Amino acid sequence: MTEQKKVLVKEKLAPEGVKYLEDLGFQVDIGTEWDADELLRRIPEYHGLIIRSATKVTAEVIQAGENLQVIGRAGVGVDNVDVKEATKRGIIVVNAPQSNVLSAAEQTIALIMACARNLAQAHADLKNGQWNKGKWGKGGVELRGKTLGIIGLGRIGFLVAEDARGLGMNVLAYDPFVPSEKFRELGLERADNPDKIYREADFITVHLPKNAETIGFIGDEEFAKMKDGVRVINVARGGIIDEDAWARAIESGKVAASAVDVYPKEPTTESPLFKYDSVVATPHLGASTVEAQLRAGMIIAEQVAAVLLGRFASNAVNIPLAPGEDADEVMPFLGIAEMLGKLIVQIADGPVDTFEIAYEGGIARYDTRILTLGVLQGVLADKVDGPVNFVNVQDIAEERGITAKESKQPAAVDFLNLITVTTHDAQGDLSVSGTTLGPKHRPRLVEVYRQAIDIEPAPHMAFLRYADVPGMIGKIGTKMGEFGINIGQMSVGREVKDAKAVMGLTLDERINPAQLKELVDSCGLYDGKRVDL
Repeated sequence: MTEQKKVLVKEKLAPEGVKYLEDLGFQVDIGTEWDADELLRRIPEYHGLIIRSATKVTAEVIQAGENLQVIGRAGVGVDNVDVKEATKRGIIVVNAPQSNVLSAAEQTIALIMACARNLAQAHADLKNGQWNKGKWGKGGVELRGKTLGIIGLGRIGFLVAEDARGLGMNVLAYDPFVPSEKFRELGLERADNPDKIYREADFITVHLPKNAETIGFIGDEEFAKMKDGVRVINVARGGIIDEDAWARAIESGKVAASAVDVYPKEPTTESPLFKYDSVVATPHLGASTVEAQLRAGMIIAEQVAAVLLGRFASNAVNIPLAPGEDADEVMPFLGIAEMLGKLIVQIADGPVDTFEIAYEGGIARYDTRILTLGVLQGVLADKVDGPVNFVNVQDIAEERGITAKESKQPAAVDFLNLITVTTHDAQGDLSVSGTTLGPKHRPRLVEVYRQAIDIEPAPHMAFLRYADVPGMIGKIGTKMGEFGINIGQMSVGREVKDAKAVMGLTLDERINPAQLKELVDSCGLYDGKRVDL
């Protein structure tokens, strides 16, 4: 008789999801009251684990789960799961990335309408016994014929665009990682840069991922470029629009009406936006619909069941390698592969979409496809709305016209193992190379701009190109000192024939664009790129 497989539901899940698993013959236990110690003690008996955002599935929990085959996250992110450890142990991690997309898009449309007609404010006054038709009726606008500017055209942005077009709006969208064909398919006008949206849009909504590059994406300078009387909506992530700058734009009259559903810190009851009558504010209701919660529960139940029944799980976020020689040899290079992808797109001049990935040395004897997917994850990291993982990264890349080709050379020259990523930007061929060092496989960057360097990657870096003349290192170091930015490591590569040099720096904090420009101008550099890894 086949052993009945057991699924632990560690956090609240829609009852329909639990029933779905039970109807398939799985034993489902509810452990919502278990603490971390009890989870660790009892996890060995379970084949499947379902969580939301509160439970931390650490490497220790995964190692203790000797029967564990699948971990399901009833939501979008999987930051609370050690996906690397799960991958190493052959455990599939699945999530429900589409569960709240429709709800978030509809919340955006609802807030656009509320902005247009002062609905929330008029409702509040009437409930308080005040008939203020003149106050709230004044300045209301129709949507038909108006231009909606969408910054970030991911899954939610696409749905907002479709709905807005159905309302008769003209849609102008900016997303450099979406191919022109997609814009044509949807009948959208493409903006080559956000400035076009700021100049032309009557309504502006942001749908960007939150990362170092997008925090404060819209600030004082951007608001100044917008049309007088613009209406601004944020249902994406708190902090993408600078709240203080937003408040100043409202105060000045530049922004006629606003709607905000997300905040830099949540929960909150304080925001510089709350004091303005023209602002509609909601407490992060984007995913708060009956349908979204039901969808999350059902999707994750279906995904967990698929894995346990030996079927394809379309929402898997990892591709487990069977434990053994391949995993032991290839997985240590996954980190440097992703870093090389992140690095090359940040130092490239202009958008790049074709990559050649060369594997040299011992790793060239193994199946390196997961490393290539790692490079693509780095290329697309923080560039698209929604999660990017080993399962969907290939499709996302293809949607955006991005291609990657592998080559292998088992006989390495200078390193036991080497990964080189090459592309073509506005200045021609561009390549970066990396390897790992020592028994702990510490990542190392060994070539940038086709010049040899030797530097350990860090979260904040800068790469500078300049004429190889005496005194440059001192000038650069002095200028960084004036900025108050400490240099952790410095590595210089020289091309003696052309008298050119490349300098790589690791920094204790990020250098901002204004500082980088001042550094380039004052030190007479060819150019400089800031990089976040």
